[in-house]
Amino acid sequence: VPYSASLLLLWLCYFVLLVTMIIPKATRIKVYKFLFDEGVLVTKKDTMSAFESIPEVSNLHVLMLLKSLKSREFITVTFNWQYFYAYLTEEGINYLREYLALPATVAPQTKTQPATQQRPSGGRGFSRGGDRGGRPDFRRRDDGYRASSGGFGRGGDRPRA
Repeated sequence: VPYSASLLLLWLCYFVLLVTMIIPKATRIKVYKFLFDEGVLVTKKDTMSAFESIPEVSNLHVLMLLKSLKSREFITVTFNWQYFYAYLTEEGINYLREYLALPATVAPQTKTQPATQQRPSGGRGFSRGGDRGGRPDFRRRDDGYRASSGGFGRGGDRPRA
C-alpha cells in the first residue's frame, strides 16, 4: 500500500505541475503594472523569448498571466499574425487597481482623455477646401483649361458627333 500511495502522490504532483505554472510575484506585479498603465498589452506568440516591453520578464510568463486574466474575463484577447493583443475590461481595471493598491483616480492611458491641442492657423494642413493661404485652387481656373471636363482621357474634351 505505501508504494501505490507514493506513486499516486507522484502522479498528483506531476499533474499539478502540468496544469499550473508558478510565476514569481515580482514578475506578476511588473506585468500587471505595465498592463494597467497602458491599458493594452501586445506580445508575440513565442514562449522562448523575453517580453519586448519588459526584457527581464519571460514571454511565457506573460502568456500564462494573459491566459489567467482572460479566463476570469478581466481582459479581451485578439490573436492576429502570431501576436496577442490584450485589452483591459472594466472588471479588469477594478481588479488590477485593487491588486496593485492604486487609488481610484488612477486610470489606464486608454481610458484617459488626451489634452486637446489647438491647430496652428495657416499651416500646411491636409484639409479639403477652406482657406488655401492665398494660393490658387488646383483645377479651378476660369480660362477653360480643365474647367469642367476633367481631362482628355475617356472621352473628355473630344468633339462629340
